[in-house]
Amino acid sequence: MPTPLLAAGGMAPSAVEGYGSRLEMALNSGDSDDFNHLTGPDLTSTVQRRYDRFATDFPETRWRVEAMDPLDDGRSRLRVAVSGSGTADGQNYRLEASQVLAVRIEAGVMVEEELLEEQSLLRSGANELPITLQIPTAVLTGSRYDIDVIFDEPLGQAVAAGGLIELTPDQRLEQRPPLVQLAPLGGGGLFKQVQAPQQSGVQAWAVMLIHPDGVVTATKQVRVVDTETELARY
Repeated sequence: MPTPLLAAGGMAPSAVEGYGSRLEMALNSGDSDDFNHLTGPDLTSTVQRRYDRFATDFPETRWRVEAMDPLDDGRSRLRVAVSGSGTADGQNYRLEASQVLAVRIEAGVMVEEELLEEQSLLRSGANELPITLQIPTAVLTGSRYDIDVIFDEPLGQAVAAGGLIELTPDQRLEQRPPLVQLAPLGGGGLFKQVQAPQQSGVQAWAVMLIHPDGVVTATKQVRVVDTETELARY
C-alpha cells in the first residue's frame, strides 16, 4: 500500500499514481467492498452506493484512473473515465463518462473529495450517432454562455428533436434521469444560450437528442467562478 509523502505540491506523484492504480483495480473488480480499504468512513457508504447503482444500470464497464497535476492548495487530482453498456426496455445503451476529482489522501485512504469536472454521453440505437458537445467547463458569474450539441453529419431528410434542462442538486446526487421537454430541431443540432447565476458554484445540464438513428443524452457540469484568474484554471 503506497504511503503518502507530503511535499510542496501535496502527495508525491508516485503515491498519487499508486492510489490511482488501486482505485482503478477496485472499480474494475465489480465488488464495492473493495472501497473499504480506499476511502475513509465518511465516504465509504456514499461511494459504495453510487458504484452499486451504476453497476446495476451498466453491468459491463471498463474504468480508467489517471493521476493529474495537484492543485495549488495541495489536493491531488484524479481523472476517472468509464465506458459501459446496459439494456433497458429492450434498448441497448452505451455510456462514456469522465470526472475530475480533487481529493485528499491520508495513509493511502481518500478522506475528502470534490467534483471539479463531469461529463457523460449516453447513446442508444444500432448506429453510433456522431455528435459534438460544446459546453464550457467554467464560466464567470452572471455571464451568458452557449450550449451547443451539433450533429456531425447532415440531417438530410431526417427529423430530429431535442431539449435542455438544468439539473437540481438532488438529481445530480441521486443520479436520477431528468424529464427533458423535447421540441423539433433545425440547423443541425441544439443551440441554446443560458445564464450563469450571480454567485459562484456549479451548474449542471442535461441534453437529450432524438434522431432516427438513436437517442443521445449528454450531461455536463459547468463551474461558475468570480474572476478571470479562476476561470483560467479550467
